[in-house]
Amino acid sequence: MSYIRITKQFNFETGHALYGYDGKCRNVHGHSYKLSVTVIGKPIEDANHVKYGMVIDFSDLKKIVQEEIVLKFDHATVFNQNTPHIELAKELEDRGHHVILVDYQPTSENMVIDFAERIKSRLPENIGLFSLRLQETESSYAEWFQSDNE
Repeated sequence: MSYIRITKQFNFETGHALYGYDGKCRNVHGHSYKLSVTVIGKPIEDANHVKYGMVIDFSDLKKIVQEEIVLKFDHATVFNQNTPHIELAKELEDRGHHVILVDYQPTSENMVIDFAERIKSRLPENIGLFSLRLQETESSYAEWFQSDNE
């Protein structure tokens, strides 16, 4: 049986700020992110299996990505925990805002690496994460490919 790639797309809103950056993105701002998750595997060949013909049920993939990424990052503000933004993060949290502190600069590049690790840890053994595409704006995105990281 051939290997097949399937892709599911997700949308979420997230704010962030890039400490030390020399442009506008040093200010707190947000994006309407689009995340495309592509996995690879062989379709199930057992005709008696409830998922016969599927690499992975789209709803199972959706559950993983929703739990690991969308529900955590949607309408959150992401800050690097090692910057002075920590004071702003504390103030926002004290006012009831959802804040995520990470150990990296929250660029699309670093976020897509983080997302890849979160998703890979939840996939069944026979399914591989092939690629991620995190679109920050209509014309800008970061991509992660497993083949580049072996």
